[in-house]
Amino acid sequence: MTRHPYLEHPDLDPAWPIAFAHRGGHDVAPENTMAAFAHAVSLGYRYLETDAHRTTDGVLVSFHDPDLTRTCGLDARIGEMTGSEVAGARVRGADGTEHPIPLMSELFEAFPGARFNIDAKSDESIEPLAALVTEFDALDRVCLASFKLTRLRRLRSLLGPRLLTNMSPTEVGSLRLAGRLPRGGHRAAQVPEAAGQLTVVNERFVAGAHRHDIPVHVWTVNERARMERLLDIGVDGIMTDETALLREVFVDRNLWPS
Repeated sequence: MTRHPYLEHPDLDPAWPIAFAHRGGHDVAPENTMAAFAHAVSLGYRYLETDAHRTTDGVLVSFHDPDLTRTCGLDARIGEMTGSEVAGARVRGADGTEHPIPLMSELFEAFPGARFNIDAKSDESIEPLAALVTEFDALDRVCLASFKLTRLRRLRSLLGPRLLTNMSPTEVGSLRLAGRLPRGGHRAAQVPEAAGQLTVVNERFVAGAHRHDIPVHVWTVNERARMERLLDIGVDGIMTDETALLREVFVDRNLWPS
């Protein structure tokens, strides 16, 4: 199968691993805010990771948690709020700043040169996410993700074989233990470095994935030593909250655009 266009950004050497700004990073602004994504892009990031939730009236927002408790200090669930109610909420920064919750459509419009890795966080987000990708003709600039195989199957059905998705834990386990792959479509193994006491990403796993032309993207890596080890064993991408640090590691290895 030919390499998916998402994996080949025109500004980057296709041989380089991908640096992902996980939820935009948290160097200067709270996660999943326009300020965080803008800062990542200003550093040179071309790949932005985020999450999608749907409001009661069908608005798709960039937000990780199902509720607003942790980031906004509000006892409310996005899936039980209207779009206008979510628009009135504010994400609180450690420095006292407040930030609106962005719409997914706003991210596509604000960063037309970026690639997006989008985690569908609810069953209700699947159809509007597929519709958004279709509206923006964005199949070449998105990788859609979920931990749930049922959601991935629905996205693959809605958007067809041109869609790039991550692999569910079940699919990753099949690849890791038996060397089996799901049939049809483009896939990426987006995995943690370890799950509990079990090491997921090692040289054997990376080599096995590469034998099947599956790129390996590792989340969420915030320490230099771990970044260096993963690059040494040949992973194809690293997702981080520490965007300035990962950029520094990539620059030191001549893996960053000038």
